[in-house]
Amino acid sequence: MLGGRQGKPVPDTRISVAVHAADPLGRAGVISHLRQQPSVELVDRLGGAEAGADDTEQVAVMLVDRLDDVAGAELRRLVRCGEQRVVLIASELREPELMAVVEYGVQAILWRHQATPQKLLHAVHSAARGEGELPPDLINRLMTQLGQLRRSALDSSPGGGGTLVPTLGMAPREVDVVRLIAEGLDTKQISEKLAYSERTVKNVLHALMTRLQLQNRAHAVAYALREGYI
Repeated sequence: MLGGRQGKPVPDTRISVAVHAADPLGRAGVISHLRQQPSVELVDRLGGAEAGADDTEQVAVMLVDRLDDVAGAELRRLVRCGEQRVVLIASELREPELMAVVEYGVQAILWRHQATPQKLLHAVHSAARGEGELPPDLINRLMTQLGQLRRSALDSSPGGGGTLVPTLGMAPREVDVVRLIAEGLDTKQISEKLAYSERTVKNVLHALMTRLQLQNRAHAVAYALREGYI
């Protein structure tokens, strides 16, 4: 798993963004949207000396219809480079693909039909901050699937109906924050709900993801569900 970059503040410089898509028209559309944004610097590829400067965050935007074998291999390559965070724009994701994307460590997911210029820019900035995001319907699907997996694991444990024992553990306020993420709340809404500052919410998530080597918020929700915290 990748780790150590979650929660890193985005400096007051432009974000280097490389766009990956097998569809030339789709790629041109994404580039057209991002080219108009002063906070974004479009590059052909990430990881070079200039793109990898200490004061520049790197985000890879990948556009796919379905996550087939070719797209999956490319996505894994982007994520495993470790120098950039990944925003995935997809037309559809089946349940196994959704689980794979979360495990890969993709920072943010957008539905292609909902990817307005504003939502795309927001996803890029969220990914650069290490926060990421998922559409609410994907969060619900993820929770349902992981709940099923957890019940299956409990049923197959010795004696059946046992309790999964967390190996590393989550603090109560970490559980509170992750539970609200699972409900679809963003950082500001979580801070208001728990009467924490937004910085405190981000610090709680950063500490949790660093300690447990979690890729992003969706992965944190997945862990909490799998271990029986929510």
